[in-house]
Amino acid sequence: MRSGDLCSSPFSDFRQPLLQCLQAGHPEAPAETVSCPPTPEKLLCGLPEPCLGHLGLQNQTERLQARQGVQESPEQPRSPAMPLLSPGQPHPTPEAPAEEVVSVQGVRGGSVELACGSGPAPLLVLWSFTPLGSLVPRPVAVTDGAMSKVEAIASALGVVSLRNGSLVLGELREGARGHFLCQVLHVAGGQLHTAYSHVTLAVLGEAWPRLQPVRGLLWMSLHVCCPFPVCGGGPGSKGRPTPGTEESRVPVSKPQVRLSNPSPVEGASVVATCAVREGTEPVTFAWQHQASQGLGEALVGVTEPLFRLDPVNRTHLGWYMCSARNSVNRLSSDGAFLDVIYGPDKPVITVEPLGLAEEGFWASEREEVTLSCLAASNPPSHYVWLRDHTQVHTGPTYIIARAGRVHTGLYTCLAHNSYLDSRTQTTVQLTIYYPPEGQPSCAVHPSPGAVTLLCAWPGGLPPAQLQWEGPQGPGPTAPSNVTWSHAATQLSSGSIFTCTGQHPALAPPALCTVTLWEPLGRPTCWSTATMGHQFIMLSCEWPGGKPPATLSWLDEQQQPLGSSSSSMAVHLLQAQEDLAGREFTCRGTHLLRTPDPHCHLQLEAPQLDVAEPRVSVLEGGEAWLECSLRGGTPPAQLLWLGPQQQQVDHGTSGFMLHPEGAQLRLGIYDADPAHHRGTYQCVARNAVGNSSRSVLLEVLRYPAPPNVTISRLTYGRHRREVQLQWAIAGPGNLTGFLVQRKASALGPGAGAWETAASDIEPESRGRRLGGLDPGVLYAFRILALNHHTAGHPSEVKIPVDPPFSAYPAVLGAAGTGMVVATVASLLVFQYAARHPETFPCGGGRRVHQGEKCGLLEDEVISRALPTEARGQLLQLRSWSLGGIAQQGQITAYGTGLVLSKE
Repeated sequence: MRSGDLCSSPFSDFRQPLLQCLQAGHPEAPAETVSCPPTPEKLLCGLPEPCLGHLGLQNQTERLQARQGVQESPEQPRSPAMPLLSPGQPHPTPEAPAEEVVSVQGVRGGSVELACGSGPAPLLVLWSFTPLGSLVPRPVAVTDGAMSKVEAIASALGVVSLRNGSLVLGELREGARGHFLCQVLHVAGGQLHTAYSHVTLAVLGEAWPRLQPVRGLLWMSLHVCCPFPVCGGGPGSKGRPTPGTEESRVPVSKPQVRLSNPSPVEGASVVATCAVREGTEPVTFAWQHQASQGLGEALVGVTEPLFRLDPVNRTHLGWYMCSARNSVNRLSSDGAFLDVIYGPDKPVITVEPLGLAEEGFWASEREEVTLSCLAASNPPSHYVWLRDHTQVHTGPTYIIARAGRVHTGLYTCLAHNSYLDSRTQTTVQLTIYYPPEGQPSCAVHPSPGAVTLLCAWPGGLPPAQLQWEGPQGPGPTAPSNVTWSHAATQLSSGSIFTCTGQHPALAPPALCTVTLWEPLGRPTCWSTATMGHQFIMLSCEWPGGKPPATLSWLDEQQQPLGSSSSSMAVHLLQAQEDLAGREFTCRGTHLLRTPDPHCHLQLEAPQLDVAEPRVSVLEGGEAWLECSLRGGTPPAQLLWLGPQQQQVDHGTSGFMLHPEGAQLRLGIYDADPAHHRGTYQCVARNAVGNSSRSVLLEVLRYPAPPNVTISRLTYGRHRREVQLQWAIAGPGNLTGFLVQRKASALGPGAGAWETAASDIEPESRGRRLGGLDPGVLYAFRILALNHHTAGHPSEVKIPVDPPFSAYPAVLGAAGTGMVVATVASLLVFQYAARHPETFPCGGGRRVHQGEKCGLLEDEVISRALPTEARGQLLQLRSWSLGGIAQQGQITAYGTGLVLSKE
């Protein structure tokens, strides 16, 4: 190895003082050196001469002695240490550096860790290696704690790595045999110090090599450059092979564990053997047992390759490993599993959530309950659950999702070992607890001079535990119901008592509270009558208070009437007129109130007042009759009687009742003299008497309106409407007009008068009326109105056609047609008169032999007439029919003629 290579190696990156010397570039050392050259310029164990000054060799003599091996024996102190200092730095202390010599053995293919001594935290750690048969150290690895570097040549040793300054060699190779030097630079006492660790590594597994002396300098060279006791048989060597001898040692092979019975039944006998194929004697054995779940433990005292378990039990179940060791190596076997068959033991049943009762377990209603069964067994047990001898589940865990009362019963867990076909069982009682329904109820029962508190909460399993607590502290306790009595003198208004109910199925306790307080105010008295006024009820009330007040009725002699009651007292009396004027008293008592308050009630007949004894109203108007009740105990009933002494109800037509407190108002709408005029009575009735007052109602008519005459009544187009005009005759007030119509008695459809128009303003003097049937002859009349008073009807008139105003040619043609039609009609009449047996007389009767047929007044002859002659007024004032002269007019009507005689 060249010194320049060493000085320029990667170790220079750490910039340590020793490296400054090596970086000077001194001449290289021989490639293969078995002894150090005597010249001072050459290397001492691979270091240049100028660097020896930094190793503590201060003069030429010491340096030559070091090269020639003239040093003390290992038992004597060595030369001063070799501090790694740069020029100009303080010289090291004269103490000798710390040196350690360690021998380590490793097996080829295995791994070893070479420690670099102990001491303060180093600044720099440098490892070098000198193979057997060589005196030249080779750098292996270096680290300063933050950075590490492993040389490439280290791969010949195996897998090399650094661990906290220690050198770790994995997959050892034969080339790792030799001497390792660890140089440590650290600070102590403010000064730099060095320490050395010498490690000799022997790689076992084959014969040691034969060592040959080289020119008689082997021992001196080993002692100078590699001062290890294992380097040779020189001074200081002990127990090592001498040159020219050979010793062969064989490492132990990997042991195997063999069990006489891998699956014994508990109580049987098992023999375990640790077998090793080869290995140099002596071989020592060690055994280790690891449970199936847990850490391994060494079997102390078992050092033989065979040991016996007799009898075997379940604690022996698990993995068994053995290790074999000789002077070469130590190897451990793989584990062998001992599967001990046992069980099942008696099952153990647990319940979640846990609730312990005297007879077993309990759980709350509506909660999830889990029953678990465990029986120690190998192989694991098969489980079956029974409830009251009925199978409900298979498996170690039985879950009741929502527990109910039906789930109460005996639960049995059966455990079965299928390998041994053995069974065990355990039975427990499970009770489903449920609280009472609702909440505790608190009540107060008064008694003379004392009060009793009652708290009850029935039901539930088990019964709820109740306890009272008051201002003076806790009170009695009992299941389901509890009472507590107190003297009235010990109590004050506002005292609070609490009853607490506790049940295992309820997390928070249930409460009810009673607060004692006196009622406010004083008793209130009133009276009412039953239907038909047969009985009188005397009522007295004094609400509030805890406990409620006690009420009782007293007569005029202060004698009790009936029994007393709480908060409200009612006494029933037979209705009699002699009760009027009598007084009754209601007395109230409460344990927190003194003296006793009371109220009075006096019975009396009702009295009435009316607002006006005489009321007038115009026809069609509205009138109100008012009646007020004055006094009366019990309260009286108000009603109105009409002129015919009939009772007026809400549903009576034309009337309305409006009660307002002690008043009853009667309203009359659309007053009519014929129905509403007369004397009305307001009547008040109660159980001890009656009273009435009269009111006279007068209904006045409006003055008669003036008379009306029809001035014009003519048909419109197509005779479907008429134009009516009228005039007023005489003085008088009016508010409108009423037009009536009916079918004429001479035509079909004759009937009663009907309203044709009624919403006519009083200023109007004309109206067009439509909706007429052209085939019906109508008659009209008109009346004047003054509110509800109607005047005399006008004369009855039949509408006529309006005057014709066509051109003369048109008039002539129309006249000619009318004459022709008239002549044809007369000819028909003449023929009928001469042949009466052919034509019937008026009214449909036929003429007998020798009888003349004459026309009755206003008779209608229905015969075929020309169309143009229908509905026309024939201006014939006389005619001859049947030889008899007639006077009148003929009007064509429909399909016949109307003959009106004068």
